[in-house]
Amino acid sequence: MFRVGFGYDVHRLVPGRRLVLAGVDIPFHLGLSGHSDADVLTHALCDAILGAAGLGDIGRHFPDADMRYKDISSLIFLERIAEMIEDRGLLLGNADVTVVAQAPKITPFVPRMLDNLASTLKIRTSLVNIKATTTEGLGFTGTGDGIAAYAVACLIAS
Repeated sequence: MFRVGFGYDVHRLVPGRRLVLAGVDIPFHLGLSGHSDADVLTHALCDAILGAAGLGDIGRHFPDADMRYKDISSLIFLERIAEMIEDRGLLLGNADVTVVAQAPKITPFVPRMLDNLASTLKIRTSLVNIKATTTEGLGFTGTGDGIAAYAVACLIAS
């Protein structure tokens, strides 16, 4: 049996914060605002996996009102979610993530991002895909006010 989930997340770009995507620090003059590290890519992937498993969303499991998650690496969320799906007899078949940002360009960092995600999920890097796009200057991502990410994940009942 296959189960498919969809995830979406967005965070505002602000001065004075690190820009972290898939656990990789991206050199940029702005960072993402949020309670955790605000890793929009990993948050979207977490929601896609949780959705495929029928386990709600990231906010349900790791609420932003909980100080234990203040500035925490989102890869820890992903690691815990991987354990949740394993406990339910589910395997990640594959995942695909799209980052929407006018800047910065993330392509040079994608190999490290893939390594981080695959290592955290304990899967082969070939089972995860990351791509990026712009909105041609349109909307909040196009004006540089924020970054968004979309993800889909396919789980397989073992």
